[in-house]
This record gives sequence, structure tokens and C-alpha cells, in this order.
Amino acid sequence: AGVGFLSLKPLTAWYKDLNDRVSFFKVWYNSGHPITFWVSGLFFPQAFFTAVMQNFARANKYAIDRIDFDVHVRDDVKPDGSDIPEHPPAGCYMYGMFLEGCRWDEKVHALAPSLPKQLFVPVPVVLFKPELDWKGRGGVYACPVYKVLSRKGTLSTTGHSTNFVRDMVLASREDPEIWIRAGVAAFLALKY
Repeated sequence: AGVGFLSLKPLTAWYKDLNDRVSFFKVWYNSGHPITFWVSGLFFPQAFFTAVMQNFARANKYAIDRIDFDVHVRDDVKPDGSDIPEHPPAGCYMYGMFLEGCRWDEKVHALAPSLPKQLFVPVPVVLFKPELDWKGRGGVYACPVYKVLSRKGTLSTTGHSTNFVRDMVLASREDPEIWIRAGVAAFLALKY
């Protein structure tokens, strides 16, 4: 149990997930840097986000501790971003996340209350765009992103949580307090 990636899935679903991850990395290896990344398939997504910030910082000769991500949801493309023609100038496109406690409303391009009987909904493709001295913007909710549904983890030897990945700012027409009370969070993997 201690040598596999963090998962709450039963064995057959875990094995399928492992095969999907291996396939994702094979395509990446054989075809080169993908335009969109399946964030759920990354074994250590925290390090991937750090690497994206490092690349941006080095390319622009910035200190990495002055870099953070702005987030732009691309609800105008396919769920896996396969119709995005080229890499972003900076940052990375990600897909494979799920929201709990709300949904993404493509008509208003913002978070909205969940529809009846929808516990988890896919997040559209997201651009994580590194910005220098980013102070945030109004009308957003800092949505926590976790690997699995348990929302708890321990600190690893690298100082990162074994479950918490990072916050992701999502546009909201509602006061962020509403989403906090609803327990809104994003997850990289579900139980099935």
C-alpha cells in the first residue's frame, strides 16, 4: 500500500488508472511535449506545477518565489483539450479534474451551484498561467485541489502534502464564502 500512488479506488479501477497513466506517459515520451496535460495522471503534480513556474522564471530571469498562477478556464474546447492547436505562450493546459459542491457554468464562465443529483462534475480544460508578482483578481474563489476525495494527507519528506496539490482561482459571481460553506473543492481522482 505504501509504494503505489495515492488512490481510494478499488483494485480493478486502480489498475485501469495505472494503465491509463502509463499510456499517457508513453504518448508524451513518443510524441513529445503535449499541448494539454492530464493532471490526474501525474504521480507528483505539485512538482509539475513547480517545474512550470521554474521554466517561466528562468526564461524571464525572475525569482521563482515571485511567481504564482493565474487560472483561465477554457470551456470553449473539448474536455481533453485535443482541439487546442498550440502550446500556450507561458504555462500549461490541464484537464482531468472534478469539482465537488458546485459546477462550472459555461454560459456565464463562472462557478455556479450544483445541479440536482450531480455530486462531482468535470472541470473544463484549465490554463495555469504563471504571472510575476500576481496579486489575484476580484470575483474569484481560491478552490483547493486535492489528489483524492479524503481531503487529508501527511507531509512528505519534500515538505509537500501527500494529498493537497494547490489552490486554483476560479471565476465566481458569488461571494467566495458561499463556496467555502459548501465545501467546494477540486479533485484529481474519484473513487471509481
